[in-house]
Amino acid sequence: MIRTALVIEGKTGIELFRLLNQCSEVNLVGVACLDQRTERFTDSDKKSHYITTELDKLVSLPEIETVVETTGRPGVVEYLKENFGKDINVEELTDRSVLNAVINSREQLLETRLVKGELLAILNAVQDAIEVVDAKGTIKYVNPAFTRVTGIAEEERVNQNIFEVSPHGALAQSLIQQKPVTGYRTYVGGSDADVISNASPIIVDGELMGAVVVFQPVGDILKLMDELKYSNTVIDNLYAQIDQLSGGRLNFESLTGQSRIFKTTIENARKASRSEAAVLISGETGTGKSLFAQAIHNNSVRKKRPLIMVDCSSVPDSLQEIELFGCEKGAMPGILRTRLGKIELAQGSTLFIKEVNSLNPYLQQQLLSVLEEQKFKRIGGEQDIPVDVRVIASASEDLLSASLQGNFSEDLYRRLSQVTINLPPLRRRPEDIPLLAEELIGNLSRKLGKKINEISPPAMQELTEYEWPGNISELKNAIERAMVIAEGSVIEHHHLAPYLGRLRSREVQTFDEIIPLDKMEEKMLKLALTRYGESLEGKKKAAQALNISLATLYNKLKKI
Repeated sequence: MIRTALVIEGKTGIELFRLLNQCSEVNLVGVACLDQRTERFTDSDKKSHYITTELDKLVSLPEIETVVETTGRPGVVEYLKENFGKDINVEELTDRSVLNAVINSREQLLETRLVKGELLAILNAVQDAIEVVDAKGTIKYVNPAFTRVTGIAEEERVNQNIFEVSPHGALAQSLIQQKPVTGYRTYVGGSDADVISNASPIIVDGELMGAVVVFQPVGDILKLMDELKYSNTVIDNLYAQIDQLSGGRLNFESLTGQSRIFKTTIENARKASRSEAAVLISGETGTGKSLFAQAIHNNSVRKKRPLIMVDCSSVPDSLQEIELFGCEKGAMPGILRTRLGKIELAQGSTLFIKEVNSLNPYLQQQLLSVLEEQKFKRIGGEQDIPVDVRVIASASEDLLSASLQGNFSEDLYRRLSQVTINLPPLRRRPEDIPLLAEELIGNLSRKLGKKINEISPPAMQELTEYEWPGNISELKNAIERAMVIAEGSVIEHHHLAPYLGRLRSREVQTFDEIIPLDKMEEKMLKLALTRYGESLEGKKKAAQALNISLATLYNKLKKI
Protein backbone atom coordinates (compact mmCIF):
# COMPACT_ATOMS: atom_id res chain seq x y z
CA MET A 1 0.00 0.00 0.00
CA ILE A 2 1.17 3.50 -0.80
CA ARG A 3 1.61 5.68 2.28
CA THR A 4 -0.15 8.86 1.24
CA ALA A 5 -0.69 12.32 2.73
CA LEU A 6 -3.50 14.59 1.56
CA VAL A 7 -3.81 18.39 1.56
CA ILE A 8 -7.43 19.58 1.28
CA GLU A 9 -9.96 22.30 1.97
CA GLY A 10 -13.73 22.62 1.59
CA LYS A 11 -16.41 19.97 1.12
CA THR A 12 -14.82 18.73 -2.10
CA GLY A 13 -11.65 17.96 -0.20
CA ILE A 14 -13.59 15.94 2.38
CA GLU A 15 -15.20 13.95 -0.44
CA LEU A 16 -11.79 13.19 -1.92
CA PHE A 17 -10.66 12.08 1.54
CA ARG A 18 -13.61 9.66 1.67
CA LEU A 19 -12.77 8.42 -1.83
CA LEU A 20 -9.11 7.70 -1.13
CA ASN A 21 -9.98 6.14 2.20
CA GLN A 22 -11.90 3.45 0.32
CA CYS A 23 -8.95 2.60 -1.92
CA SER A 24 -7.33 -0.68 -0.91
CA GLU A 25 -3.94 0.28 -2.39
CA VAL A 26 -3.71 3.60 -0.57
CA ASN A 27 -2.71 3.91 3.07
CA LEU A 28 -4.00 7.39 3.84
CA VAL A 29 -1.71 8.30 6.73
CA GLY A 30 -2.44 11.97 7.36
CA VAL A 31 -4.55 14.91 6.21
CA ALA A 32 -3.85 18.66 6.37
CA CYS A 33 -7.15 20.57 6.34
CA LEU A 34 -6.11 24.13 5.45
CA ASP A 35 -9.54 25.71 5.96
CA GLN A 36 -9.44 24.68 9.67
CA ARG A 37 -12.84 22.88 9.35
CA THR A 38 -11.84 19.69 11.12
CA GLU A 39 -15.36 19.28 12.48
CA ARG A 40 -16.28 17.74 9.11
CA PHE A 41 -14.32 14.66 10.08
CA THR A 42 -16.04 11.98 12.15
CA ASP A 43 -14.64 10.69 15.43
CA SER A 44 -13.73 7.50 13.59
CA ASP A 45 -11.79 9.53 11.01
CA LYS A 46 -9.85 11.30 13.76
CA LYS A 47 -8.99 8.03 15.49
CA SER A 48 -7.76 6.26 12.36
CA HIS A 49 -5.95 9.16 10.67
CA TYR A 50 -3.59 11.93 11.68
CA ILE A 51 -5.60 15.10 10.98
CA THR A 52 -4.04 18.57 11.32
CA THR A 53 -4.49 22.14 10.12
CA GLU A 54 -0.77 22.85 9.72
CA LEU A 55 1.45 21.77 6.83
CA ASP A 56 4.62 21.56 8.91
CA LYS A 57 3.00 18.92 11.15
CA LEU A 58 2.04 16.89 8.07
CA VAL A 59 5.65 17.10 6.86
CA SER A 60 6.82 15.53 10.12
CA LEU A 61 4.97 12.26 9.45
CA PRO A 62 7.37 9.36 8.75
CA GLU A 63 7.78 7.31 5.57
CA ILE A 64 5.36 9.27 3.36
CA GLU A 65 5.61 8.12 -0.27
CA THR A 66 3.07 10.38 -2.03
CA VAL A 67 1.44 13.71 -1.23
CA VAL A 68 -1.74 14.78 -3.06
CA GLU A 69 -2.32 18.56 -2.99
CA THR A 70 -5.86 19.68 -3.94
CA THR A 71 -6.19 23.26 -2.68
CA GLY A 72 -4.27 25.14 -5.35
CA ARG A 73 -3.10 27.66 -2.78
CA PRO A 74 0.05 29.59 -3.82
CA GLY A 75 3.26 28.22 -2.38
CA VAL A 76 1.79 24.98 -0.99
CA VAL A 77 3.29 22.68 -3.63
CA GLU A 78 6.68 24.40 -3.37
CA TYR A 79 6.62 24.07 0.43
CA LEU A 80 5.74 20.35 0.20
CA LYS A 81 8.46 19.62 -2.36
CA GLU A 82 11.06 21.51 -0.37
CA ASN A 83 10.24 19.95 2.99
CA PHE A 84 9.37 16.40 1.95
CA GLY A 85 12.41 16.18 -0.32
CA LYS A 86 12.89 15.04 -3.86
CA ASP A 87 12.24 11.37 -3.05
CA ILE A 88 8.60 12.06 -2.19
CA ASN A 89 6.11 12.32 -5.07
CA VAL A 90 4.01 15.50 -4.77
CA GLU A 91 0.92 15.38 -7.01
CA GLU A 92 -1.20 18.45 -7.75
CA LEU A 93 -4.95 17.98 -8.17
CA THR A 94 -6.26 21.54 -8.31
CA ASP A 95 -8.47 21.66 -11.42
CA ARG A 96 -11.92 22.03 -9.86
CA SER A 97 -13.77 20.47 -12.81
CA VAL A 98 -11.49 17.44 -12.72
CA LEU A 99 -11.78 17.23 -8.96
CA ASN A 100 -15.57 17.41 -9.14
CA ALA A 101 -15.57 14.72 -11.82
CA VAL A 102 -13.60 12.45 -9.52
CA ILE A 103 -16.05 13.09 -6.68
CA ASN A 104 -19.14 12.58 -8.87
CA SER A 105 -17.83 9.21 -10.01
CA ARG A 106 -17.36 8.03 -6.43
CA GLU A 107 -20.39 5.75 -6.41
CA GLN A 108 -19.38 4.02 -9.65
CA LEU A 109 -15.83 3.55 -8.36
CA LEU A 110 -17.08 2.02 -5.13
CA GLU A 111 -19.43 -0.34 -7.03
CA THR A 112 -16.74 -1.67 -9.35
CA ARG A 113 -14.29 -2.20 -6.45
CA LEU A 114 -11.41 -2.24 -8.90
CA VAL A 115 -8.09 -2.55 -7.13
CA LYS A 116 -6.54 0.30 -9.12
CA GLY A 117 -9.67 2.34 -9.65
CA GLU A 118 -9.14 5.15 -7.19
CA LEU A 119 -5.51 5.77 -8.03
CA LEU A 120 -6.15 5.54 -11.77
CA ALA A 121 -8.82 8.23 -11.47
CA ILE A 122 -6.29 10.53 -9.90
CA LEU A 123 -3.52 9.68 -12.38
CA ASN A 124 -5.88 10.22 -15.29
CA ALA A 125 -6.71 13.67 -13.95
CA VAL A 126 -3.07 14.71 -13.77
CA GLN A 127 -2.21 17.15 -16.57
CA ASP A 128 1.39 15.90 -16.92
CA ALA A 129 1.99 12.92 -19.20
CA ILE A 130 2.67 9.69 -17.27
CA GLU A 131 4.06 6.37 -18.50
CA VAL A 132 4.67 3.29 -16.33
CA VAL A 133 6.69 0.15 -17.15
CA ASP A 134 7.38 -3.09 -15.28
CA ALA A 135 10.84 -4.42 -14.44
CA LYS A 136 11.27 -5.88 -17.96
CA GLY A 137 10.38 -2.61 -19.66
CA THR A 138 6.86 -3.59 -20.72
CA ILE A 139 4.62 -0.53 -20.77
CA LYS A 140 1.70 -1.13 -18.40
CA TYR A 141 0.01 2.25 -18.28
CA VAL A 142 -0.18 5.67 -19.95
CA ASN A 143 -2.57 8.41 -18.87
CA PRO A 144 -4.73 10.56 -21.16
CA ALA A 145 -2.23 13.40 -20.95
CA PHE A 146 0.34 11.08 -22.58
CA THR A 147 -1.88 10.77 -25.64
CA ARG A 148 -2.56 14.52 -25.65
CA VAL A 149 1.16 15.36 -25.58
CA THR A 150 2.48 12.67 -27.95
CA GLY A 151 -0.47 11.90 -30.20
CA ILE A 152 0.04 8.18 -29.48
CA ALA A 153 -3.12 6.32 -28.46
CA GLU A 154 -3.15 4.21 -25.30
CA GLU A 155 -3.78 0.98 -27.20
CA GLU A 156 -0.78 1.66 -29.43
CA ARG A 157 1.55 2.13 -26.49
CA VAL A 158 0.49 -0.25 -23.71
CA ASN A 159 2.17 -3.72 -23.85
CA GLN A 160 4.98 -2.38 -26.04
CA ASN A 161 8.53 -2.55 -24.66
CA ILE A 162 10.17 0.75 -23.74
CA PHE A 163 13.59 -0.46 -24.94
CA GLU A 164 12.12 -0.88 -28.43
CA VAL A 165 9.90 2.20 -28.75
CA SER A 166 12.01 4.74 -26.78
CA PRO A 167 15.39 3.23 -25.78
CA HIS A 168 17.10 6.59 -25.23
CA GLY A 169 14.38 8.22 -23.16
CA ALA A 170 14.43 9.03 -19.42
CA LEU A 171 12.20 6.04 -18.56
CA ALA A 172 14.55 3.51 -20.14
CA GLN A 173 17.59 5.20 -18.59
CA SER A 174 16.01 5.19 -15.12
CA LEU A 175 15.15 1.51 -15.44
CA ILE A 176 18.70 0.62 -16.54
CA GLN A 177 20.47 2.77 -13.93
CA GLN A 178 17.89 2.05 -11.21
CA LYS A 179 18.04 5.66 -10.07
CA PRO A 180 16.08 8.86 -10.80
CA VAL A 181 16.69 10.77 -14.01
CA THR A 182 15.62 14.42 -13.77
CA GLY A 183 15.41 17.34 -16.17
CA TYR A 184 16.02 15.04 -19.18
CA ARG A 185 15.18 16.70 -22.53
CA THR A 186 14.42 14.39 -25.42
CA TYR A 187 11.89 13.50 -28.12
CA VAL A 188 9.34 10.86 -27.12
CA GLY A 189 9.94 7.68 -29.13
CA GLY A 190 7.37 7.29 -31.87
CA SER A 191 6.46 11.00 -31.93
CA ASP A 192 7.94 14.45 -32.51
CA ALA A 193 7.06 15.69 -29.01
CA ASP A 194 9.97 17.64 -27.50
CA VAL A 195 9.67 17.15 -23.73
CA ILE A 196 11.39 17.56 -20.37
CA SER A 197 11.16 14.31 -18.37
CA ASN A 198 11.59 13.19 -14.77
CA ALA A 199 11.78 9.42 -14.30
CA SER A 200 12.21 7.25 -11.23
CA PRO A 201 12.53 3.51 -10.60
CA ILE A 202 9.82 1.74 -8.59
CA ILE A 203 11.55 -0.26 -5.87
CA VAL A 204 9.60 -2.27 -3.29
CA ASP A 205 11.42 -3.96 -0.40
CA GLY A 206 14.71 -3.54 -2.27
CA GLU A 207 13.40 -5.19 -5.47
CA LEU A 208 13.05 -3.33 -8.78
CA MET A 209 9.38 -3.50 -9.82
CA GLY A 210 9.45 -1.06 -12.72
CA ALA A 211 9.75 2.67 -13.38
CA VAL A 212 7.58 5.71 -14.02
CA VAL A 213 8.17 8.86 -16.03
CA VAL A 214 6.37 12.19 -15.88
CA PHE A 215 6.98 14.71 -18.65
CA GLN A 216 5.78 17.99 -20.09
CA PRO A 217 6.23 19.58 -23.52
CA VAL A 218 9.00 22.15 -23.63
CA GLY A 219 6.44 24.67 -24.87
CA ASP A 220 4.34 24.15 -21.73
CA ILE A 221 7.39 24.71 -19.54
CA LEU A 222 8.18 27.97 -21.32
CA LYS A 223 4.58 29.01 -20.73
CA LEU A 224 4.95 28.11 -17.06
CA MET A 225 8.07 30.26 -16.90
CA ASP A 226 6.07 33.22 -18.20
CA GLU A 227 3.37 32.51 -15.62
CA LEU A 228 6.05 32.28 -12.93
CA LYS A 229 7.35 35.72 -13.89
CA TYR A 230 3.79 37.05 -13.54
CA SER A 231 3.40 35.29 -10.17
CA ASN A 232 6.66 36.80 -8.98
CA THR A 233 5.33 40.23 -9.91
CA VAL A 234 2.20 39.56 -7.85
CA ILE A 235 4.35 38.38 -4.91
CA ASP A 236 6.52 41.48 -5.18
CA ASN A 237 3.41 43.66 -5.02
CA LEU A 238 2.23 41.75 -1.95
CA TYR A 239 5.61 42.30 -0.29
CA ALA A 240 5.25 46.03 -0.97
CA GLN A 241 1.75 46.07 0.55
CA ILE A 242 2.94 44.15 3.61
CA ASP A 243 5.78 46.64 4.08
CA GLN A 244 3.28 49.49 3.94
CA LEU A 245 1.01 47.84 6.50
CA SER A 246 3.87 47.04 8.86
CA GLY A 247 5.49 50.44 8.56
CA GLY A 248 8.33 49.20 6.37
CA ARG A 249 11.50 47.32 7.13
CA LEU A 250 14.66 48.66 8.74
CA ASN A 251 16.47 51.15 6.51
CA PHE A 252 19.17 53.82 6.80
CA GLU A 253 16.66 56.33 8.13
CA SER A 254 16.03 53.94 11.03
CA LEU A 255 19.65 54.20 12.20
CA THR A 256 20.09 56.84 14.88
CA GLY A 257 22.95 59.33 14.86
CA GLN A 258 23.83 62.89 13.76
CA SER A 259 27.59 62.94 14.33
CA ARG A 260 29.85 63.59 11.35
CA ILE A 261 31.59 60.22 11.61
CA PHE A 262 28.26 58.38 11.77
CA LYS A 263 26.83 60.27 8.78
CA THR A 264 29.96 59.41 6.79
CA THR A 265 29.51 55.73 7.69
CA ILE A 266 25.86 55.87 6.61
CA GLU A 267 26.82 57.41 3.27
CA ASN A 268 29.42 54.68 2.66
CA ALA A 269 26.81 52.04 3.46
CA ARG A 270 24.32 53.65 1.06
CA LYS A 271 26.89 53.47 -1.72
CA ALA A 272 27.54 49.82 -0.89
CA SER A 273 23.80 49.03 -1.07
CA ARG A 274 23.67 50.21 -4.69
CA SER A 275 26.24 47.66 -5.87
CA GLU A 276 26.39 43.88 -5.95
CA ALA A 277 29.87 43.75 -4.44
CA ALA A 278 30.56 41.75 -1.29
CA VAL A 279 30.59 43.90 1.85
CA LEU A 280 32.69 43.47 4.99
CA ILE A 281 31.34 45.30 8.05
CA SER A 282 33.86 45.60 10.84
CA GLY A 283 33.44 47.14 14.26
CA GLU A 284 33.55 46.46 17.94
CA THR A 285 30.88 44.38 19.63
CA GLY A 286 27.64 46.32 20.02
CA THR A 287 28.22 48.90 17.27
CA GLY A 288 25.24 47.71 15.19
CA LYS A 289 26.78 45.54 12.46
CA SER A 290 23.58 43.49 12.06
CA LEU A 291 21.47 46.66 11.71
CA PHE A 292 23.76 47.99 8.99
CA ALA A 293 23.59 44.65 7.15
CA GLN A 294 19.78 44.79 7.19
CA ALA A 295 19.75 48.40 5.99
CA ILE A 296 22.15 47.64 3.13
CA HIS A 297 20.02 44.68 2.03
CA ASN A 298 16.74 46.59 2.32
CA ASN A 299 18.16 49.39 0.17
CA SER A 300 19.46 47.01 -2.52
CA VAL A 301 17.91 45.51 -5.64
CA ARG A 302 17.50 42.24 -3.67
CA LYS A 303 15.24 43.77 -1.02
CA LYS A 304 12.14 41.94 -2.25
CA ARG A 305 13.54 38.70 -0.86
CA PRO A 306 14.34 38.19 2.82
CA LEU A 307 17.83 38.66 4.24
CA ILE A 308 19.23 35.28 5.34
CA MET A 309 21.60 35.35 8.33
CA VAL A 310 23.99 32.82 9.82
CA ASP A 311 25.85 33.62 13.05
CA CYS A 312 29.10 31.66 12.91
CA SER A 313 29.97 32.48 16.52
CA SER A 314 26.88 30.68 17.82
CA VAL A 315 27.14 27.58 15.59
CA PRO A 316 29.53 24.81 16.74
CA ASP A 317 32.30 23.91 14.29
CA SER A 318 30.76 20.47 13.74
CA LEU A 319 27.49 22.01 12.51
CA GLN A 320 28.78 24.97 10.50
CA GLU A 321 28.94 23.03 7.22
CA ILE A 322 25.33 21.81 7.52
CA GLU A 323 24.19 25.31 8.47
CA LEU A 324 25.77 26.84 5.36
CA PHE A 325 25.54 24.12 2.71
CA GLY A 326 22.67 21.88 3.81
CA CYS A 327 22.63 18.09 3.71
CA GLU A 328 21.06 15.39 1.58
CA LYS A 329 18.66 12.96 3.24
CA GLY A 330 20.56 10.19 5.01
CA ALA A 331 24.00 11.67 4.30
CA MET A 332 24.62 12.15 8.01
CA PRO A 333 23.18 10.53 11.15
CA GLY A 334 19.88 12.08 12.16
CA ILE A 335 19.23 13.77 8.77
CA LEU A 336 15.92 12.09 7.89
CA ARG A 337 15.06 14.43 5.02
CA THR A 338 16.98 16.82 2.81
CA ARG A 339 17.96 19.95 4.70
CA LEU A 340 18.56 23.21 2.88
CA GLY A 341 21.51 25.35 3.96
CA LYS A 342 21.56 29.11 4.40
CA ILE A 343 23.37 29.59 1.08
CA GLU A 344 20.57 27.85 -0.81
CA LEU A 345 17.87 29.68 1.17
CA ALA A 346 19.49 32.99 0.17
CA GLN A 347 19.05 32.26 -3.55
CA GLY A 348 18.41 35.57 -5.31
CA SER A 349 18.85 37.45 -2.04
CA THR A 350 21.56 38.45 0.45
CA LEU A 351 23.42 36.15 2.84
CA PHE A 352 24.64 37.88 6.00
CA ILE A 353 27.51 35.92 7.58
CA LYS A 354 27.83 37.27 11.10
CA GLU A 355 31.22 36.95 12.80
CA VAL A 356 32.78 35.35 9.74
CA ASN A 357 36.08 35.14 11.62
CA SER A 358 34.55 32.26 13.63
CA LEU A 359 34.24 30.16 10.45
CA ASN A 360 36.61 27.18 10.55
CA PRO A 361 39.48 27.17 7.98
CA TYR A 362 38.01 24.36 5.84
CA LEU A 363 34.71 26.19 5.41
CA GLN A 364 36.53 29.44 4.66
CA GLN A 365 37.91 27.73 1.54
CA GLN A 366 34.51 26.23 0.72
CA LEU A 367 32.85 29.64 1.00
CA LEU A 368 35.53 31.18 -1.21
CA SER A 369 34.79 28.52 -3.84
CA VAL A 370 31.07 29.35 -3.74
CA LEU A 371 31.73 33.06 -4.17
CA GLU A 372 34.06 32.49 -7.11
CA GLU A 373 32.17 29.73 -8.94
CA GLN A 374 28.58 30.61 -7.94
CA LYS A 375 27.72 26.96 -7.26
CA PHE A 376 27.96 24.42 -4.46
CA LYS A 377 26.98 20.90 -3.39
CA ARG A 378 24.97 19.89 -0.36
CA ILE A 379 26.69 17.47 2.02
CA GLY A 380 26.24 14.06 0.41
CA GLY A 381 25.08 15.61 -2.86
CA GLU A 382 26.47 14.79 -6.29
CA GLN A 383 25.02 17.60 -8.38
CA ASP A 384 26.24 21.20 -8.41
CA ILE A 385 23.56 23.68 -7.37
CA PRO A 386 23.91 27.08 -9.08
CA VAL A 387 23.38 29.99 -6.72
CA ASP A 388 22.95 33.75 -7.09
CA VAL A 389 23.78 35.25 -3.70
CA ARG A 390 25.23 38.53 -2.51
CA VAL A 391 27.31 38.24 0.66
CA ILE A 392 27.59 40.69 3.54
CA ALA A 393 30.00 39.58 6.27
CA SER A 394 30.79 41.07 9.65
CA ALA A 395 33.65 40.68 12.11
CA SER A 396 34.44 42.11 15.53
CA GLU A 397 38.16 41.68 15.00
CA ASP A 398 40.53 43.10 12.37
CA LEU A 399 40.30 40.53 9.56
CA LEU A 400 43.20 42.08 7.67
CA SER A 401 45.53 41.53 10.62
CA ALA A 402 44.09 38.07 11.18
CA SER A 403 44.73 37.15 7.53
CA LEU A 404 48.30 38.50 7.64
CA GLN A 405 48.95 36.45 10.77
CA GLY A 406 47.60 33.32 9.11
CA ASN A 407 44.48 33.15 11.28
CA PHE A 408 42.08 33.84 8.40
CA SER A 409 42.16 33.06 4.68
CA GLU A 410 43.81 35.93 2.77
CA ASP A 411 41.94 35.01 -0.42
CA LEU A 412 38.58 35.00 1.37
CA TYR A 413 39.41 38.31 3.06
CA ARG A 414 40.13 39.92 -0.32
CA ARG A 415 36.90 38.47 -1.75
CA LEU A 416 34.75 39.68 1.16
CA SER A 417 36.35 43.12 1.45
CA GLN A 418 35.43 44.43 -1.99
CA VAL A 419 33.62 47.10 0.03
CA THR A 420 34.65 47.66 3.66
CA ILE A 421 32.55 49.59 6.18
CA ASN A 422 34.11 50.36 9.55
CA LEU A 423 31.55 51.19 12.22
CA PRO A 424 32.78 53.77 14.74
CA PRO A 425 32.64 52.86 18.44
CA LEU A 426 30.24 54.86 20.58
CA ARG A 427 33.08 56.67 22.39
CA ARG A 428 33.97 58.35 19.08
CA ARG A 429 30.51 59.82 18.66
CA PRO A 430 29.42 60.99 22.13
CA GLU A 431 27.09 63.60 20.60
CA ASP A 432 24.87 60.72 19.45
CA ILE A 433 24.39 59.32 22.95
CA PRO A 434 21.43 61.63 23.87
CA LEU A 435 19.62 60.64 20.66
CA LEU A 436 20.27 56.95 21.24
CA ALA A 437 19.25 57.21 24.90
CA GLU A 438 15.97 58.91 23.96
CA GLU A 439 15.18 56.19 21.41
CA LEU A 440 16.07 53.40 23.86
CA ILE A 441 13.88 54.93 26.59
CA GLY A 442 10.92 55.00 24.18
CA ASN A 443 11.39 51.37 23.17
CA LEU A 444 12.09 50.09 26.68
CA SER A 445 9.18 52.00 28.23
CA ARG A 446 6.77 49.88 26.19
CA LYS A 447 8.66 46.70 27.02
CA LEU A 448 8.90 47.39 30.77
CA GLY A 449 5.53 49.08 31.16
CA LYS A 450 7.19 52.28 32.45
CA LYS A 451 6.31 55.92 31.84
CA ILE A 452 9.85 57.27 31.86
CA ASN A 453 10.39 60.00 29.28
CA GLU A 454 13.73 61.72 30.01
CA ILE A 455 17.18 61.57 31.59
CA SER A 456 18.31 64.30 33.98
CA PRO A 457 21.25 66.52 32.87
CA PRO A 458 23.70 65.06 35.46
CA ALA A 459 22.76 61.54 34.41
CA MET A 460 23.13 62.45 30.72
CA GLN A 461 26.56 63.94 31.41
CA GLU A 462 27.51 60.67 33.09
CA LEU A 463 26.41 58.76 29.99
CA THR A 464 28.31 61.00 27.55
CA GLU A 465 31.54 60.91 29.58
CA TYR A 466 31.61 57.13 29.90
CA GLU A 467 33.62 55.37 27.16
CA TRP A 468 31.18 52.47 26.55
CA PRO A 469 33.50 49.57 25.67
CA GLY A 470 30.35 47.54 24.95
CA ASN A 471 29.00 50.34 22.71
CA ILE A 472 25.26 50.61 21.99
CA SER A 473 24.53 47.18 23.46
CA GLU A 474 26.08 48.26 26.75
CA LEU A 475 24.24 51.60 26.65
CA LYS A 476 20.96 49.75 26.25
CA ASN A 477 21.84 47.43 29.14
CA ALA A 478 22.68 50.38 31.43
CA ILE A 479 19.51 52.32 30.59
CA GLU A 480 17.33 49.23 30.99
CA ARG A 481 18.79 48.55 34.46
CA ALA A 482 18.25 52.18 35.44
CA MET A 483 14.63 52.11 34.23
CA VAL A 484 13.92 48.97 36.24
CA ILE A 485 14.84 50.67 39.53
CA ALA A 486 13.55 54.16 38.66
CA GLU A 487 10.15 54.99 40.16
CA GLY A 488 9.36 58.36 38.61
CA SER A 489 9.37 59.63 35.03
CA VAL A 490 13.05 60.70 35.01
CA ILE A 491 16.26 58.68 35.11
CA GLU A 492 18.52 60.33 37.67
CA HIS A 493 22.25 60.07 38.29
CA HIS A 494 21.81 57.68 41.21
CA HIS A 495 19.86 55.24 39.01
CA LEU A 496 22.92 54.82 36.79
CA ALA A 497 25.54 54.90 39.55
CA PRO A 498 25.18 51.22 40.60
CA TYR A 499 26.01 50.20 37.03
CA LEU A 500 28.44 52.80 35.73
CA GLY A 501 30.16 53.30 39.08
CA ARG A 502 30.99 49.60 39.39
CA LEU A 503 32.38 49.47 35.86
CA ARG A 504 34.42 52.63 36.32
CA SER A 505 35.99 51.27 39.48
CA ARG A 506 36.94 48.08 37.69
CA GLU A 507 38.35 49.88 34.67
CA VAL A 508 40.59 52.22 36.67
CA GLN A 509 41.97 49.32 38.68
CA THR A 510 45.75 49.10 38.38
CA PHE A 511 48.13 46.35 39.28
CA ASP A 512 51.25 47.23 41.24
CA GLU A 513 52.54 43.69 41.01
CA ILE A 514 52.81 41.19 38.20
CA ILE A 515 50.17 38.51 38.53
CA PRO A 516 49.93 35.13 36.75
CA LEU A 517 48.29 35.22 33.34
CA ASP A 518 45.66 32.67 34.37
CA LYS A 519 44.60 34.99 37.22
CA MET A 520 44.42 37.92 34.80
CA GLU A 521 42.35 35.81 32.43
CA GLU A 522 40.01 34.90 35.29
CA LYS A 523 39.52 38.60 36.11
CA MET A 524 38.75 39.40 32.48
CA LEU A 525 36.23 36.57 32.26
CA LYS A 526 34.44 37.76 35.39
CA LEU A 527 34.46 41.37 34.17
CA ALA A 528 32.94 40.33 30.81
CA LEU A 529 30.16 38.38 32.53
CA THR A 530 29.48 41.28 34.90
CA ARG A 531 29.16 43.64 31.97
CA TYR A 532 27.06 41.51 29.63
CA GLY A 533 25.28 39.15 32.03
CA GLU A 534 25.28 35.37 32.36
CA SER A 535 22.41 34.62 29.99
CA LEU A 536 23.16 32.84 26.71
CA GLU A 537 23.00 36.15 24.83
CA GLY A 538 25.22 37.78 27.46
CA LYS A 539 27.80 35.01 27.15
CA LYS A 540 27.79 35.37 23.35
CA LYS A 541 28.57 39.08 23.72
CA ALA A 542 31.21 38.35 26.36
CA ALA A 543 32.90 35.85 24.02
CA GLN A 544 32.90 38.40 21.20
CA ALA A 545 34.36 41.10 23.47
CA LEU A 546 37.10 38.69 24.61
CA ASN A 547 37.71 37.64 20.98
CA ILE A 548 37.12 33.94 21.68
CA SER A 549 34.47 31.48 20.57
CA LEU A 550 31.48 30.67 22.75
CA ALA A 551 32.75 27.11 23.19
CA THR A 552 36.13 28.42 24.39
CA LEU A 553 34.37 30.71 26.86
CA TYR A 554 32.46 27.78 28.36
CA ASN A 555 35.67 25.74 28.64
CA LYS A 556 37.46 28.57 30.43
CA LEU A 557 34.53 29.14 32.81
CA LYS A 558 34.72 25.51 33.90
CA LYS A 559 38.23 26.15 35.21
CA ILE A 560 37.34 29.08 37.49
